[in-house]
Amino acid sequence: MINFAGFRLGYGMDIYYLVLVMPALVIAIWAQYRVKSTFSKYQNMYAASRLTGYTAARMLLDSNGLQSIPIERATGYLADHYDPKRKVIRLSESVYDSRSVAAIGVAAHEAGHALQYAGGYFPIRIRSSLLPITNIGSTLSMPLIILGYMSGIIELTFLGIGLFSLVTIFQLITLPVEFNASRRAIVSLETFGMLTPNELNCSRKVLNAAALTYVASLLVSFMSLIRLLLTTNKRTRR
Repeated sequence: MINFAGFRLGYGMDIYYLVLVMPALVIAIWAQYRVKSTFSKYQNMYAASRLTGYTAARMLLDSNGLQSIPIERATGYLADHYDPKRKVIRLSESVYDSRSVAAIGVAAHEAGHALQYAGGYFPIRIRSSLLPITNIGSTLSMPLIILGYMSGIIELTFLGIGLFSLVTIFQLITLPVEFNASRRAIVSLETFGMLTPNELNCSRKVLNAAALTYVASLLVSFMSLIRLLLTTNKRTRR
């Protein structure tokens, strides 16, 4: 049931959600589909070098003096990541043993993150310092906002919005981190001749598609923040 006078719709949605957040969510869903479809497409294209995701990542780490960083198998589809606390790269089953250009690109990207930490890359240092408080913000922001709405204590609402904004800032800083890791991956794969020029281009498409998911996540977070500010401003003017 729609009540345009109060800008409220059923299931807790409002007009700001429909106009701002919903389109961003659609883009995010499309980005997720894009990365999965692009990876699947080039997962069947095998590199002439016959390298696997594991061997490619291992070569990049070793050539940069990071022989101490292990590479482990990870469960889950495209669950590849670098764990800075344990200093270990985890590659999913579809990447670890695969000889595809898609797998090699993803593995090299994760090696790129390890290189960022080892080299003290400034944006990733900021991102790491923000991570603890961002986790707190993502947990407490919405309860505080709802409590502020229900109690009429506007200070609680703005505190919740402030904590939520940390999530947006964190995602903004994540963009250069991810773009730089992909750039490092492509440059390294080309420098060491792991992929032919055509294979390199295909691998780049996989990494570009993955980058879109981070852009989409930032868009959703930013639009959600704008929605919260507009909704709160409307409430305070009543």
